[in-house]
Amino acid sequence: MPGFLTAQNLWNKLSSAKPDNILVFIQLNGGNDGLNTVVPYLDPLYYSNRPTIAVEKSSVIQAANGLGFHPALKDFSTMLQSGDLSIIQNVGYPNPNRSHFRSQEIWQTASDSKQYLDYGWLGRYLDIQCKDESLPALNLDTIDNLTLKAASANVLTVKDFNRLNSISSGDSSFSLSENSQLDFVRSLQTASMDGMDEIKNALKQATGINEVYAQNALSKNLEWIAKLIKGNLASSVYYTSLSGFDTHNNQVQLHHKQLTMLNDAVYSFYKDLKRNHMLDQVTLVIFSEFGRRVKENGTGTDHGTAGPMFIVGGSNKGAIIGKNPDLNTLDQGDLIHQIDFRSVYASLLQNKFSFDPKQIGIQAAPMTGLFV
Repeated sequence: MPGFLTAQNLWNKLSSAKPDNILVFIQLNGGNDGLNTVVPYLDPLYYSNRPTIAVEKSSVIQAANGLGFHPALKDFSTMLQSGDLSIIQNVGYPNPNRSHFRSQEIWQTASDSKQYLDYGWLGRYLDIQCKDESLPALNLDTIDNLTLKAASANVLTVKDFNRLNSISSGDSSFSLSENSQLDFVRSLQTASMDGMDEIKNALKQATGINEVYAQNALSKNLEWIAKLIKGNLASSVYYTSLSGFDTHNNQVQLHHKQLTMLNDAVYSFYKDLKRNHMLDQVTLVIFSEFGRRVKENGTGTDHGTAGPMFIVGGSNKGAIIGKNPDLNTLDQGDLIHQIDFRSVYASLLQNKFSFDPKQIGIQAAPMTGLFV
């Protein structure tokens, strides 16, 4: 039986201490167009490849090194100027897969492109480091996320926090019977109810509720996460997502809408943490399963390869890391990745959790120059 379901853990609830460092992930589902997100506006090849959908130079929010933000990301520019945002350029992996499902699976398990793993990279970390904790990670989404799938660690997915008060665990203890399968199901329910109780207690204890968040679904999820962090929930990992980035058609309008939601939600979360002096403790990671093709298809872009990652908070160095996209040297019309995403994962595990990434099969060397 998995460790978190053993009698010892069910009968003697473990009270985990508030984590020193917290990772929060936003997964941009659909393949975010990195070239129209962080725009190489001084490269004429960008405009020649995208005569219809390119961001006009006059609209680009200039950042540095010949790069600028999409006009919807005005607050990302503010965070960069404040030294609280780092951009990691051209992130991907060898032999890229342009299928949404498979590429997401590769990112979520940190596998090679031809390797298939049953458990997520964070799930494997939790199994080693947090298997005896009652709620080490929390997923805010409508579906479970493979990243957090673990063999023994207890991870909850919560769809609607407004329904928590209608869920009452009562007496969650039970006696083992002669039916091991029944005990397994009952213990799963008990672990879930215990996790719900911890969440409700953290929400009651949260203070510093003084930030007005933007009105969108991602923003609401980040607001819940901020409340749980301020309520000292013992979880060290939070995960959520934003869909709608598969912009094959009508990209100019659709992408502007999605980036506006991302900008407003992240900036609300950022201001909240900063006001409550928690920004150094919390590291926000934003990524997508792949970028888009360099050349437009007329009104949009098709599936590509490499793209940017964003790191907010966590005492990052507030830098643009990596070279600008090389639009002159492509692989079958796609960007060639320069930074392996697993090196970013390795850096997060090593720097934030003092954990050797090789223990979970990540062989990539941690990045340098990302954190102070």
